[in-house]
Amino acid sequence: MEFKDYYQILGVPREATADEIKKAFRKLARKYHPDVSKEADAEARMKELNEANAVLSDPEKRAAYDQLGRGYQPGQEFRPPPDWDAGFEFSGRGFAPGEAADFSDFFAELFGRMGGARGFGASQRAHFQARGEDHHAKVLLDLEDAFTGATRQISLRVPQTDAQGRVTLATRTLNVKIPQGVHAGQIIRLAGQGAPGIGGAQAGDLMLEVRFNPHPRFRVHGRDLYLTLPVAPWEAALGTVLAVELPQGSVKVRIPEGAQSGHQLRVRGKGIPGPQAGDLLLDIQVVLPPADTARARALYETMAQELAFDPRRQGRA
Repeated sequence: MEFKDYYQILGVPREATADEIKKAFRKLARKYHPDVSKEADAEARMKELNEANAVLSDPEKRAAYDQLGRGYQPGQEFRPPPDWDAGFEFSGRGFAPGEAADFSDFFAELFGRMGGARGFGASQRAHFQARGEDHHAKVLLDLEDAFTGATRQISLRVPQTDAQGRVTLATRTLNVKIPQGVHAGQIIRLAGQGAPGIGGAQAGDLMLEVRFNPHPRFRVHGRDLYLTLPVAPWEAALGTVLAVELPQGSVKVRIPEGAQSGHQLRVRGKGIPGPQAGDLLLDIQVVLPPADTARARALYETMAQELAFDPRRQGRA
């Protein structure tokens, strides 16, 4: 996927104000609108302009795009890093069905999940009471928090427009109670922490979508934990019982006699806790000790003579 420079598409500098972006879009739209333009590529250019304007005219999307796009050039190969948007607080403003149908894969990859209820217009605000919009943000937690529960101080970046019409990032910090057993994709709802209500109505909520920071040992899928477990050749050949350290506590696991690399063991109920606790899945990896001493080499030579083992002939008639 190629990186799109929305500022270049609209012909404005990165520090352009909201008003400058609006004027640039209107000028180019008059030139390339398919109903009036004589340019051969008018339709394609208009789609690009609409997409660029959809991002740069929205303070939230523009702030996230600015953060992500630093250092990239137009047309450069691009893949957004995992959880690139974590820590940004977004409102419920989104696209009505079909509005973004013609936008590129680049747009969909970055902003495809930022939909939601659309806000009230200015004339509606003057005459109605309405509950405030829910805001949402993705937050990264440590896997250990899922086992113990915790209260964490979480900082969110909130895009705002200053008096000159430029996008800035404010920070607000919240103390959030992390429930034991929380899993990736779960929503933690903070009542009243979204947008203020209209006409004195109730404020919206802040919806925190949980993701986990990469763990040095475990991989997470739902409530299940995956771990590559190194075992010595004699442990795999003879079988043994090993203690496996978990994010909280440990569990004893029986390695069956004759275990091979690639075998997977399942320990039920030892994944992320909850009403239906996840499982622990262990991928066996047989690790050979190095033959880096005379004694070690002698042992390997004895095995070669005594066992007469040829792994390339295993399973062949």
